[in-house]
Amino acid sequence: MAKQRTVYICQECSFESPKWLGKCPSCGSWNSLEEEVTERKSTVVSNQKASRTEPVKLNEISVEKQIRLKSGISELDRILGGGIVPGSMVLIGGEPGIGKSTLALQLALTISGKVTLYISGEESEQQIHYRAKRLKHITDQCLILTETNVEEIIFHIERVKPDIIIVDSIQTLQSETLESSAGTVTQIRECTTKLQKKIKTLSIPTFLIGHINKEGNLAGPKVLEHVVDVVLQFEGDQNHFYRLLRASKNRFGSTSELGIFEMQSDGLKEVLNPSEVLINQIDESLSGVAIAAALDGTRPFLIEVQSLVSTAAYGTPQRTSTGYDVKRLNMLLAVLEKKAGFRLSSKDVFLNIAGGIKLTDPAMDLPIIMAILSSNFDFPIRKDFCFCAEIGLSGEIRPVIHAEQRIKEADKLGFKKIFIANGNYKSISHLKTSCEIKTFSRIEDLVKKIFTQR
Repeated sequence: MAKQRTVYICQECSFESPKWLGKCPSCGSWNSLEEEVTERKSTVVSNQKASRTEPVKLNEISVEKQIRLKSGISELDRILGGGIVPGSMVLIGGEPGIGKSTLALQLALTISGKVTLYISGEESEQQIHYRAKRLKHITDQCLILTETNVEEIIFHIERVKPDIIIVDSIQTLQSETLESSAGTVTQIRECTTKLQKKIKTLSIPTFLIGHINKEGNLAGPKVLEHVVDVVLQFEGDQNHFYRLLRASKNRFGSTSELGIFEMQSDGLKEVLNPSEVLINQIDESLSGVAIAAALDGTRPFLIEVQSLVSTAAYGTPQRTSTGYDVKRLNMLLAVLEKKAGFRLSSKDVFLNIAGGIKLTDPAMDLPIIMAILSSNFDFPIRKDFCFCAEIGLSGEIRPVIHAEQRIKEADKLGFKKIFIANGNYKSISHLKTSCEIKTFSRIEDLVKKIFTQR
């Protein structure tokens, strides 16, 4: 008979303790140990010899080329590396209300010629039907199962044998072999492992929806991210329409890809050319605005940088940034004051990256400085100018990676001039574009060029 025992398990790192502790000795998290009831099963030694796997020479392993499935969502296929790999397990995480379930349901409804089993532990069948009607996709190829017992789910998987499985969400599942509640470390680990064994045997691609904690990390044990093949992060601001899909882990492709979606009333719409929607289409030039040739992963796009510089109303000037690291902003302001002679220490500086997108590209340094100075002088920068370069602490303009792709993107959108670092000139001197390439080595020289001509 199985013996019951009570242990305290850390919800961050799965550390087990026989008693409650305020701080986890393993990962250092506070108040993360929760009481769980587990079973210690008695082991029975079998007289039969267990089957063994023998080592195989690497060059003798037969490999067949895997045919990837097309999901019907081109942005998702590109992030996955060209499509869905049979037998793969994909984990999609994101904040509540960001659109994880919408993306999963769209995938279940838009993939053509494949039977999809959509397993929901959070919504009823009627709620899913209403959402499908809102997405304007009703199909008989999508099967709905509202179940949280993982053993029952595996039974239906074996019976139906679908082409794709979607689980919303992994935190709602629980195994009857454990007495702990759903969402605990042991339940998530047990349910994920059981599902993985079954889908690998049947070679069925599976998408898991995962919750995140207050720190923004995927909830549950870290082993969850190790078990799955792909980890996708769904990001964005609920006050903006745009959503970003990034791959933080991908066993079948690159992790440097980025997918952009726009949230609409009838679901998520792919943004195939983000540069056109991230740049203001107003004809007149406005002060405090500069266009950046940014790069996220390997995808170039042009985005609008907005800045407002005003006299500080209080003793301490404000430094506020949306979509960009405020510490990096403070560093750029210090470079402007020390190396270029602009007195901004007594002024408020507000910075915003258009579309609610967060960027860490070093090439954003130069357009941010241009936007700040444009607002400070109340001098508009021409709308057909764009910038991409990193700024060093001594005021030098430093080269950035993939300058060729950035220039081609600016040329495609009709920009007349792009300003880059001298260090990038050798790698792009062979380019034949209608966009004029201007190179500089010092920030002072570029400022004189831009703000002394009308």
